[in-house]
Amino acid sequence: MEIAGPLSLIGCGKMGRAMLSGWLGRGLAPDRVYLVEPNGEAIAPFLAVGCHGAEAPPADSHVVVIAVKPQTISRALEGLGARLGSQTLYLSIVAGVTIARLGAQLGRGLGAGAPIVRCMPNTPAAIGRGMTVLAAGADVTQSQRDLAETLLSAVGETAWIDDEALLDPVTAVSGSGPAYVFFLTETLAKAGVAAGLPATLAEQLARATVSGAGELLRRAEEDPAQLRRNVTSPGGTTQAALEVLMAGEGLQPLMTAAVAAASRRGRELGKA
Repeated sequence: MEIAGPLSLIGCGKMGRAMLSGWLGRGLAPDRVYLVEPNGEAIAPFLAVGCHGAEAPPADSHVVVIAVKPQTISRALEGLGARLGSQTLYLSIVAGVTIARLGAQLGRGLGAGAPIVRCMPNTPAAIGRGMTVLAAGADVTQSQRDLAETLLSAVGETAWIDDEALLDPVTAVSGSGPAYVFFLTETLAKAGVAAGLPATLAEQLARATVSGAGELLRRAEEDPAQLRRNVTSPGGTTQAALEVLMAGEGLQPLMTAAVAAASRRGRELGKA
């Protein structure tokens, strides 16, 4: 993949590294990338392949990806708008922080007029299997939307929304969602141990089952409910288990409560 100018990444935590790994894996030239990250250990592997370490994005940055924690956003953006060109696209993956707040904090002439796209990717972006939902500010041009689409579609599937407020539940479902799947795998393995399986075998079974079912879901034309029905024989073992998981106090109310809690926390972080 190619972009017209330098890409600056502010913050190189787990999500930032996942996206960057995906971009480099899809052919983004490392010498076009500038990493603004004080943790030298986090960026060392990327510096080793030709990316640049920087204290601030270069003035000719074509796109600046903001990947810091919500609590540090003010410090990360301080004076940034004054140092960069008016055509720089800001691509934010910061949970809960609105386009209006990002624009106001860029400051000194750009303000709310800065071209900002908010998005929420997830960590499978590192292997090109991410899911990212994007929302564009009013000052984003079509070419900048195309640039954002190029970057995020390079690491997985994308979807655009018009209502920025939906990014909080998006974060709760797909942004945080991989952790739910990993936890499901943990609990399945522990349940296998409780049923008498050796721990190593239980983990192997859980890993292979979750990843295999996920790949089947990706390839299948049927919806998840139909796939579930396909493997549930009346009166069989699967039905016995699903009667527990699908009971009134089973998995659905727990998942609904979990997504609501994550969505609520996203809104709280945006106000911090």
